[in-house]
Amino acid sequence: MEKPEQASSRRSFIKKLGLAGTAAATAPAALAGTGSAPAYLNLIKRHNSTAANDRIRIALVGTGGMGIGDTQTALMVEGVEMVAACDLYDGRLRRAKELWGDALFTTRDYRQIIERQDVDAIINGTTDHWHEKISTDAMRKGKHVYCEKPMVQKFEDGHTIIKVQKETGKVFQVGSQFASSIIISKAKQLLKAGDIGELVFAEAQYDRHSAMGAWQYSIPPDASPQTVDWDTYLGTAPKRAWDPLRFFRWRNYQDYGTGVAGDLYVHLLTTLHTITGSKGPNRIFASGGLRYWKDGRDVPDLHLAIYDYPKTAEHPEFNLTTRANFVDGGGGGYLVRLVGTEGDLAIGWDSLTVRHHKLPKAPGLSIDNFPKDQQEAYLNEYKKLYPTVYEMEGPREMVYKTPKEYKGDRYEHFVNFFDSIRNNKPSIEDATFGLRACGPTQCGNISLFKKQIVGWDPNAMKIQNTV
Repeated sequence: MEKPEQASSRRSFIKKLGLAGTAAATAPAALAGTGSAPAYLNLIKRHNSTAANDRIRIALVGTGGMGIGDTQTALMVEGVEMVAACDLYDGRLRRAKELWGDALFTTRDYRQIIERQDVDAIINGTTDHWHEKISTDAMRKGKHVYCEKPMVQKFEDGHTIIKVQKETGKVFQVGSQFASSIIISKAKQLLKAGDIGELVFAEAQYDRHSAMGAWQYSIPPDASPQTVDWDTYLGTAPKRAWDPLRFFRWRNYQDYGTGVAGDLYVHLLTTLHTITGSKGPNRIFASGGLRYWKDGRDVPDLHLAIYDYPKTAEHPEFNLTTRANFVDGGGGGYLVRLVGTEGDLAIGWDSLTVRHHKLPKAPGLSIDNFPKDQQEAYLNEYKKLYPTVYEMEGPREMVYKTPKEYKGDRYEHFVNFFDSIRNNKPSIEDATFGLRACGPTQCGNISLFKKQIVGWDPNAMKIQNTV
């Protein structure tokens, strides 16, 4: 976790940037919240120096906390302009005008957004069960799409996005920003160079200990069927009477979200797949339950999973364990660790630690229980097999840190997104990658509720028979 001196340095950097409020410039904002509500960048910026034909005009669909954070980060990138916003709660539309000006076009109907000629790209910050519909509708209308993770609620919808993206040629990028992190890039380089030997195991955890971290989001006093378009919000979900909890705390419900696995494990799998080049696991088993946050939610607050990764051309066979605990009395924590035969890689918010521990060529001796003649005979052969050879020793531990001026992986992710649009380049995290990151997490949810091992085909990206 972040040390006090690191936090102080980060705050100084934020002030230099001229950001209002406290913002997570180096820590991934999408994973913030172990102590209090996530802090989002608060920057309103226009780039008049950018040539008009190189300017990218964006619109936000889903003006909640994540959508605002994404938009504020996107506006840090040179040549990006905010022109429209959509949400089903009127108060968020008023907030959008407060943030980006009274001239901003706002609407409850996302279809009005994607029909506009002055919108080049949308940020899809809606609930999980709306991701596919809004993303594919936007691409068919000629818009590029930055879609928050998980890419889809159900894997079948992921194949629809892949198909539409190919048909339209529009840029589609999933908003799991670790794919653009320089920390992850360094880890990929070190693994490929053999710094930890052959990969055998990986572990990832994301623990929280706060109401906001457990999705107990604040509900505005004026929330009502008059200020919220409840019927539209339900969409393909089961029809229900108005319930503000299900609208403002939607992550707590299977009808609209994907639980811990879809919210957090997608980030962890994105990290692992980017580093290893993996297409994904082929078997998943999950367990857990509801331990503390018994507020009507129907998803667990403790989720554990094991993922089996088969041997491929990209990597050896290995196993991954994940853990997310929303009632961690230890205060919460974050870790991604790759373990090899000669060392390990430990990834933190703004650092990467590599430790080296090679097995010695000589296995060592356990001959004290031998009679003396057998000890001598064994030692004679042992010395022939393992003669003493002195070798130079390198450092046992190396720590890599992000530079002070680094603006964070979410900023870099948007830089990559807009670069793909301007230069017609492939997305760093396209729909195929996105499905391979979120499909296994859907398997984990099925496994948890059915108490079964679930198979996943990482090449065809389909759920196989449960065991």
